[in-house]
Amino acid sequence: MVNIGIILGSTRDARVSRQVAEYVLEKTKNVDTAEFEIVDIKDYDLPLFNETVPPAMANKSYENAEQTRWSKKIDELDGFIFITPEYNNTITPSLKNAFDYLGSEWGNKAAGIVTYGSTLGIAAQLSLRHILSNFNVATVGPAGAFSLFTDFEEMATFRPSDVHHPTIQALLETTAAWSKALKPVRA
Repeated sequence: MVNIGIILGSTRDARVSRQVAEYVLEKTKNVDTAEFEIVDIKDYDLPLFNETVPPAMANKSYENAEQTRWSKKIDELDGFIFITPEYNNTITPSLKNAFDYLGSEWGNKAAGIVTYGSTLGIAAQLSLRHILSNFNVATVGPAGAFSLFTDFEEMATFRPSDVHHPTIQALLETTAAWSKALKPVRA
């Protein structure tokens, strides 16, 4: 069994990423090869990264207690599903900052991507794939992509079209399979 974190990429008070994550979590009931949990970066006090030692050189030995707590959470996961809106053709600053706090904790794991935005969050997907490649994270597909105009009511309440269900199911199954396949690489 592998452990996969559904990581919320937005920390705004008015965010809808929690609704999207709960929808994705609901779909995990049909995946019996993995345990899924929601991981909210808002639950971690990660101010704009300004630590003395870069994570790549820290060997998971951090001075900041909250950074250590974040490290332990990411380290215990075998894979990820990232839920993020698109901000200015990229991911949210809070998600990028959460990446910057860590190094090898991300590596040799699988990640699925679910985005949303006025253009389905496609640019955020591309940015996220680029960032994840730096950490040796294998991004898998198909990716989920939701429109603020058709999958949300008044851009505030998530109401995904049924057409998305098979895509999200395939994303979950593929992420679980790749997470399992990559586990021996980290041993």
